[in-house]
Amino acid sequence: MFNQVLAMGQPQAGQGGGEIYSTIIMFALIIGIFYFMIIRPQQKRQKERELLLGQVKKGDKIITSGGIHAKVIAVEEKILLIEIADNVKVKIEKNSISVVNKQGEVEGVTQ
Repeated sequence: MFNQVLAMGQPQAGQGGGEIYSTIIMFALIIGIFYFMIIRPQQKRQKERELLLGQVKKGDKIITSGGIHAKVIAVEEKILLIEIADNVKVKIEKNSISVVNKQGEVEGVTQ
């Protein structure tokens, strides 16, 4: 039993010195793949969304994340005043917008 415990210990000198480099390279490849497949595209989508929300102006037609179709009446820094029916106006946060149809644009999903 003592021999089994010794066998599970650290390798002796000259027994697997190259394994650490292959492990480091493997972790670097995994981190690189993770970055280019998940993190970078997510950052790109976030920048596009921020640009879209920053360009919302009076007269644009929007769809909120709750599914409400409305027309933008007034724009503040983080709040929009929207009209959801005749003489029915509601204030919402800009972050709750899911689709923006610019003035003069044909209605449809723009995502």
